[in-house]
Amino acid sequence: MKQTESQAHSTSFLSTKRTDLWWLEPLGSGLGFLCFVIYTTWAMFQAGHYYAYPYLSPLYSPTLMIDPTAPGSAPLAHAWFGAWPGWWPKFLPPSPAMLVLLGPLSFRLTCYYYRKFYYRSYFLTPPACAVTAFPQKDYKGETHLLLFQNIHRYCLYIALGYILILTVDVYKACFKDGLFGIGVGTVILYINVLLLSKYTFGCHAFRHLMGGRMDCFSCANGKEHKNYGVWKQITKLNENHMFWAWVSMIWVGFSDFYVRMVSMGVWHDINTWGH
Repeated sequence: MKQTESQAHSTSFLSTKRTDLWWLEPLGSGLGFLCFVIYTTWAMFQAGHYYAYPYLSPLYSPTLMIDPTAPGSAPLAHAWFGAWPGWWPKFLPPSPAMLVLLGPLSFRLTCYYYRKFYYRSYFLTPPACAVTAFPQKDYKGETHLLLFQNIHRYCLYIALGYILILTVDVYKACFKDGLFGIGVGTVILYINVLLLSKYTFGCHAFRHLMGGRMDCFSCANGKEHKNYGVWKQITKLNENHMFWAWVSMIWVGFSDFYVRMVSMGVWHDINTWGH
């Protein structure tokens, strides 16, 4: 049977009758995340200038092991497991970030919002609503190839632990030479924890967990559930999950950049300690 012009149009690659600039969102999202990946990868391989007393970069926290000879490294006393081991491969820098980034990144990469944007931006499945994706034969999505995405609910606990660790870092950033105080770095690290908390606590998995693992609160007796009030408050964060995902990601990178600049002596930290 001969296809009509409309049918032929709807099945061709990247076909669409949309008149708006539909490609801006997936393009901007893809480029923005790519910039973050490039920066964090670069920062991770620097293996130095991640500490400016009393500030520790969130990309390097917690400092499981430390090479005290690296410029701008944290004191050895900050290491959970002591000095950097001699068996570490020579072609890899002794960077604490390599040991900790996998945890929070696994939470983000399996996040429902991040799945949406990188499926569209990088895999074109689909590029946007009402736009044809790559011709895919027997596509099974997350039921087979991407089944690992289901670890998101377990990565949530890693993210919660990470927030606790960063909160301790903020507390430590309030003391210098035994004196309580506050600096620009303290405020930046505090905002970082605040934004990460809003992103994490607004997560779909956390919302489901705090909701008593009910699938439908709008169903009969749902509002009588003991956790309904908590679930409703988390829903407010969840409604802006995309916003918190982006601002928290950008602020993590900025926090590392600020600590790095102070550690290198490029920027001077304004604080109540006077030095």
